[in-house]
Amino acid sequence: MNRINGFSAALAVSAMIASGVLHATLPPPPEAAKATAAEAAAKSAWADKVGAYKLCLAQDRVVDAYRKDEKAAGKTAPTPVSTAACQDPGPFVSPLAQKPLESSGAHSPPGAATSPPSTNATAAQTMGSKKQ
Repeated sequence: MNRINGFSAALAVSAMIASGVLHATLPPPPEAAKATAAEAAAKSAWADKVGAYKLCLAQDRVVDAYRKDEKAAGKTAPTPVSTAACQDPGPFVSPLAQKPLESSGAHSPPGAATSPPSTNATAAQTMGSKKQ
């Protein structure tokens, strides 16, 4: 009987320690880790799109070969079902490469100072003061 109480007490203490460890919080991940995780997620999503695109192309090739074989055998192939065209996802573009204008160090849009002013008046004439 005494062994059972000792075992129960040890089990209760270990459960309390484990619950304390489970409730411990970790520090937030650094910005570099967040950026790496975001890029990995974007690359994974892009890879899924590329896989779906390649699957779509392969399915189109199989359907074309089937219809060609049916036609060669003198049979009529079933009417094709219209589906959406295969969408090429294009090359991978990192979300980190697309900085917003505010964090890129630019203070004005790139096209702001490319054209001359619309008038030939000097600053003094525009401001209303007389040139002496």
